[in-house]
Amino acid sequence: MRASGYTVPMNSITSAPPKLLDQVRSATRYRHFALATEKAYIHWVRAFVRFHGLRHPREMGAHEVEAFLTHLAEARQVSPSTHKQALAALLFLYREVLKVDLPWLAEIGRPRAVRRLPVVLTSDEVRRSFTGLDGSALLLAQVLYGTGMRVMEGLRLRVKDVDFDHGAIVVREAKGGKDRVVMLPASLREPLRAQLARVHALWAQDRADGMPGVELPHALAAKYPHAGKSWAWFWVFPQAVLSTDPRSGVRRRHHGYADTFRRQLNRAMRAAGITKPASPHTLRHSFATHLLQRGADIRTVQELLGHADVSTTMVYTHVLKVAGGVPSPLDTLMDSRPPPAVTVQQLNEMPL
Repeated sequence: MRASGYTVPMNSITSAPPKLLDQVRSATRYRHFALATEKAYIHWVRAFVRFHGLRHPREMGAHEVEAFLTHLAEARQVSPSTHKQALAALLFLYREVLKVDLPWLAEIGRPRAVRRLPVVLTSDEVRRSFTGLDGSALLLAQVLYGTGMRVMEGLRLRVKDVDFDHGAIVVREAKGGKDRVVMLPASLREPLRAQLARVHALWAQDRADGMPGVELPHALAAKYPHAGKSWAWFWVFPQAVLSTDPRSGVRRRHHGYADTFRRQLNRAMRAAGITKPASPHTLRHSFATHLLQRGADIRTVQELLGHADVSTTMVYTHVLKVAGGVPSPLDTLMDSRPPPAVTVQQLNEMPL
């Protein structure tokens, strides 16, 4: 490049600094955050900047952060969990992206946590919900209820993690990045074998079409270049059509979408006449509650659910206290009522 007769070396040309949202995206990926977390953080950072008239966060401080969070709580009336997520996104922005660690960051008010009892279906309601599902959706619902897995844990299940010989399923990189083992219900052995047979035909078609392999976690694709195309790493519940990876831009076979399954389950529950505010996570709640009702040890249930603290699992015992048949004092009062008095007319009509 020439400027006034002087040749400027190409390596001396500095590129424009990355945009704020690109910095947030890069920071979340560097820390291996889930894609859902990445999207949520970018959403809240964008909303924060727009709320303050496109001012850069470096020009703002505690007053602007609190004003935005107050707007969410009062004007938009978001839930405490949504409020906490927005706050976490802004703290991440200042601490990890902008490298600003000011005293006011620790003084930002946190929303008070509200502990709610989980929605739990009865065994009959679970059975009725299943009648409105078929195919892979039915099998996924049965897997979630039969093992206590979260919906994304079920959708991300790989062929290699279903162990028919030991009757177990290995849940990889669950919440908190931890692995755990859950039972493989005996009633699902044959349906799962049939599902894998159908999925194998889809995998074989992808290989014949020369499609890229499935997504692999972290740097495994670089370490094992052909693993993504292997049968062992293929999805147990793959998507029927190809899609573009939002991070790499590669068009490949993705696992099923949680929103698609959620809609299918909601339709099935409405058709079954179930009015509870249920979701796929309700199957996990029902799994834990029904195990405890049948006498399972709470520590065992804790391990199956992957809870780090048993106090999290204890919430299901509160459901059992009410659902366990504790009699109401009204029922006791009504059962102890004296028999009604006999009238003179009833005496006269009695046979001798």
